[in-house]
Amino acid sequence: MSDTEIRDDRAAGRLEAIGGGEVLGHIEYFVLASPERALVPVHTIVEPAHEGKGIAGSLARELYRTAQREGKVVAPLCPYVIKWAERHPEEAPQADPELQRAAKAWLVSHPGRF
Repeated sequence: MSDTEIRDDRAAGRLEAIGGGEVLGHIEYFVLASPERALVPVHTIVEPAHEGKGIAGSLARELYRTAQREGKVVAPLCPYVIKWAERHPEEAPQADPELQRAAKAWLVSHPGRF
């Protein structure tokens, strides 16, 4: 992971791990504007040749750091990010249940997005 760069492509809603000129993995997310500003990860994908190298964990960690820098919270819907957050409560504050419901409602109302 030391030669891997994490890049936030906000316009595409992707946090990408780049190494050797290729995308090794990514988290797909959206920004929820209401009831509060939140990053909502929906899917975490690591290319099969790069699984087991800590890429998904690095992406999850950077997503929480990005949210913190921007004064946002993370409302995870992605099963991987949910599990990662449970294992790292010191880095991943738990989202308010109301915010989780709002994130799920947004996702349901935008079925073609993910």
